[in-house]
Amino acid sequence: MLQFRPRHRLDHADFGWLKAHHHFAVSPDGNQAHAPLGPLIVWNDDEIAPGKGFGAHSHRDMEIITYVRQGAVTHEDSVGSIGVTEAGDVQVMSTGTGITHSERNDGDMPLKIFQIWLQPRTRGTAPHWGQRRFPVADRSGRLVILASGLGDAGALPIDADARVFGASLLAGQAVDYALAPGRQAYLAPSRGRLRVNGVVVATGDGIAARAEPMLRLIADEDVDFILVDAG
Repeated sequence: MLQFRPRHRLDHADFGWLKAHHHFAVSPDGNQAHAPLGPLIVWNDDEIAPGKGFGAHSHRDMEIITYVRQGAVTHEDSVGSIGVTEAGDVQVMSTGTGITHSERNDGDMPLKIFQIWLQPRTRGTAPHWGQRRFPVADRSGRLVILASGLGDAGALPIDADARVFGASLLAGQAVDYALAPGRQAYLAPSRGRLRVNGVVVATGDGIAARAEPMLRLIADEDVDFILVDAG
């Protein structure tokens, strides 16, 4: 079963400095049809104005993956991590027993990110943060694992029953992705448009897959996308 979630039906908020679209309901008055997929409970598409950002705030017992679509995000936290993650790259934060952090757009263009939250396998672990570069050329025409809780080499480690993939396809290119029994997936383009088992999904949209043994992904135009396979 596929559930198409078009941009105009996503919950959204506009605070001036922050424009956010929520692929999953984040409040009781949100679109409850946009339910979690196993441990995958949040997928926010955020645009942050230059010179603005999220001040110091805290999280606990959550795995948070940030994929930078445009610009660069500056991160600082209470465990001593400081870093800048640029477009096309990924940062992960395991919040565990608790972490306080800030995220800023210190650049001169709007910062666009996907922020993906997964429930952890284990509560109360030690918090940590990490980042990694993932050159677009390395995922040209294929799915590459960006973050994983399943021990995949080369991926940023997370403590969740999930894999986070990225791919870049040229117009007309296609890839297949097999979903194991009982697994679910969510896909959102960060640029361009593709078809997922025949359903057209463009930048700003998302699509959930349940009980679909195979996803046939065909680029209608040059496209970059993120796919999360969650238990």
